[in-house]
Amino acid sequence: MLSTASSSFIDAAKGLAPQILASAAEIEQSRRLPPSLVEAMGEAGLFRLWIPRTLGGEEIDPMTFVRVLEEVSKADGAAGWCLAICGGNNVFAGYLPADAAREIYGSDPNVKTAGAFRPMGNATVVDGGYRVTGQWPLASGCQHSNWIVGGCRILDGDQPRLTPDGAPITRILFFPAAACEIIDTWDSIGLRGTGSHDFAVTNVFVPTSHSLSFREPPVETGPLFALPTIAMFSAGLAAVPLGIARHAIDILTALTRTKIASRSRQSIRDDAMLQANLGRAESLVRSGRAYVYEALGEAWDAVSAGRTLTLEQRSALWLAGTHAATAAKEAAELMFSAGGSASPYVSNGLERCVRDIHAAAQHIILTAANYQMVGQAFLGLDMRATPLLALDDRSGE
Repeated sequence: MLSTASSSFIDAAKGLAPQILASAAEIEQSRRLPPSLVEAMGEAGLFRLWIPRTLGGEEIDPMTFVRVLEEVSKADGAAGWCLAICGGNNVFAGYLPADAAREIYGSDPNVKTAGAFRPMGNATVVDGGYRVTGQWPLASGCQHSNWIVGGCRILDGDQPRLTPDGAPITRILFFPAAACEIIDTWDSIGLRGTGSHDFAVTNVFVPTSHSLSFREPPVETGPLFALPTIAMFSAGLAAVPLGIARHAIDILTALTRTKIASRSRQSIRDDAMLQANLGRAESLVRSGRAYVYEALGEAWDAVSAGRTLTLEQRSALWLAGTHAATAAKEAAELMFSAGGSASPYVSNGLERCVRDIHAAAQHIILTAANYQMVGQAFLGLDMRATPLLALDDRSGE
């Protein structure tokens, strides 16, 4: 049973569909979301869903956020992806010291956070913080974000700071968007409207308080912040391909009302292969979606009861996200095939669904390589064999 707050945000996302659909061509051509659409999403409260309540956010459960992402992605994959990243990254507010969190997230209810986690920057320790230089790829939504985060190697002088076992210490640092140079690199096959360009900083000072590590306990104590962040993102990002696949099914279903098969001169609704493809696509999307909500629900129940997630529960979040993205991609391809000669036309929309869903499924936390990683975890192998799972491990295993 959805709460009133959950239902209101899902309804708000549904209500944005006409504006998002009307912006689809502009999103694709300009390779970014129109500022008016970003503003409308902010006014609907969609960017503050994972900001802590102590800072004026909603701190909503992950299942509701995934529902919202599905609705937005059903209208446009790039819009859903930008919300997933720029709204999802706002969960970082729960990891920052209170003053820094208030400065970054407490003053603007529509704050948006882009960035990249990979440690592509060098952060040299100085009095009060770090001096940072680096360049990062794939900063989705960077052109309309207030803050941009980048993973950095921590340096003492010119030497990397190391953990006791000799691994480089890394942290995620926050940069004001105005301090970042956006480098136009995102000329892509799909999700063109996400503006996932490179960004760079040169000798930028970042206070110590404006940094975090997923290996450190969160400052906020709510269950949302007790979930393993990267694993939760895996399940959350899967909402985007699920929404895109649902859009593809809707397009194909609408096409059957008008299209006549060239060979039989009968309605394509009567084609047995199309009917089978539609049935398979429905089963793929519904099963992938069900596993995402099952894994998130089990994890949410555990952390809400004060329990630490087991390795198997964290693995399930990765597995559910990966499976959902893989299933959604197959479903979209089935719909493209079923559409016949109509599918390649840009005006049809199916080719856009296929391109966008392939781009989404290439993200590292959704790729097929995760099946092996999760299999290793299920076999009880050393956590060093599953480094992504180990990244946000708080179990002490």
